[in-house]
Amino acid sequence: MKPFLNLAEARTPEGAVLSLHSHDTEFYLRVNRQPLMGTNASESEKVLAELACARLASAKVPRILIGGLGFGFSLRRVLECVGPDAKVQVAELLPEVVAWNREFLTSVNGLLLDDPRVEISVEDVYKILAQAPAGHYDAILLDVDNGPVAMVKDGNGRLYQAQGLATIMKVLKPDGRVTFWSANQDFAFTRRLSKAGFKVETVGCKAYPQAKRKTHVIFVADRKA
Repeated sequence: MKPFLNLAEARTPEGAVLSLHSHDTEFYLRVNRQPLMGTNASESEKVLAELACARLASAKVPRILIGGLGFGFSLRRVLECVGPDAKVQVAELLPEVVAWNREFLTSVNGLLLDDPRVEISVEDVYKILAQAPAGHYDAILLDVDNGPVAMVKDGNGRLYQAQGLATIMKVLKPDGRVTFWSANQDFAFTRRLSKAGFKVETVGCKAYPQAKRKTHVIFVADRKA
């Protein structure tokens, strides 16, 4: 039986231990030994990207922001969905996650970090949103933490509250779309999105194609023209 290897560790700004592991051909991220994500369950991250890009056909030079690099599955799907002139900015809070993608995860999606369409920003995505000009993005994907209930960083929760949603609304273009990944359904978050002025849809997703149940949720929120 092949061992479960601990490849690298890093500390989050709040002191939690983020660790990268491998087993056989798969990789896993854990926070304080609790599972966060794995390359064996990436289907919903791809759906997150597909839904975000579904309205970009008419955009000549679409500008997309991805909050959270993870294992790069959302980034890969975005690049597959958009044309050669797209500008894709990836905000990742932890420099170690970027470094791990380049060092350990080239066989997964690490090589995509050097795609000419991609800009990697080692920064809190909330800060990037707060500093962006109005109407800057055609689409925003947020796969930050564990969804509306934070697991890695308590401050991530502000993205899902009224002020964060107002900021997202401001930086989206008219008819722009934001998609949120979540480990669970959250009806209170759906109500907050509606209250913030978004047209909202929730989409259940499988963690992997052969799964029997749709255990993850994508919140799709459109800015009205």
